[in-house]
Amino acid sequence: MARLKRSTSRKKTKKARPGWLRLLAAMLFVPLFVYLGLAALGSLVPVNRGWVEADEGVTVYLVDNGVHLDIAFPVAAAGVSWAPYFPAGDLADPDWANAAHVMIGSGDRGIYTEAKDWADLKPGTALRALAGGDRVMHVQYVTGPERFADAEIRLTLAEYRRLWQSVRESFAMDEDGWPQRLDTPGYWPSDAFYEGKGGFNAIMTCNQWVARQLRIAGVESSLWSPLSKGLPWRYREVGED
Repeated sequence: MARLKRSTSRKKTKKARPGWLRLLAAMLFVPLFVYLGLAALGSLVPVNRGWVEADEGVTVYLVDNGVHLDIAFPVAAAGVSWAPYFPAGDLADPDWANAAHVMIGSGDRGIYTEAKDWADLKPGTALRALAGGDRVMHVQYVTGPERFADAEIRLTLAEYRRLWQSVRESFAMDEDGWPQRLDTPGYWPSDAFYEGKGGFNAIMTCNQWVARQLRIAGVESSLWSPLSKGLPWRYREVGED
């Protein structure tokens, strides 16, 4: 009888393990599923619902690398220019400052400065960023953004100037009113990093930063779009009228 009881006890122990595993999986994945669900819902809720794209004006582009969105601006348009803010001397190859467009995005300091590509990104760095990191700005001179952009938006001159001003105010300026370049090398000869304002976290991500800039400009945007796919779908594909 003793042997039978010991055998039964071992069987009960084995059956108990999957329950703990399911609980652990729920603790890990339920918050993720809730986050993704809220992100999907937030991307569907519009702000500036009455906005209509301009027939004429200045075109900007949304560029999606699969995870991260940038806005590509003409270097000079509507009476304002990015050239004085991102001089040739800030680039590894100064000739890139002659490009017609500049691509601007924001992100977490740790991710930007520690991971040259996604393979270099460490889980700890990503978790610290989502919990709360420092925002930095990434600027890259580019040519022909229409070749690789995911969407384009034609803005009135007033909308463009509001967008330009809002993005400019995302940079932490020095006492003379100029962006503060980081010592961190760029990814390519055409880019550089600068100090940004505010923090980075799971709520105010790089992609929500883009959505917020467009909202401030008066353009229809998504209420909350922390993922890159939650915004470009609202606008025209490149070359589509």
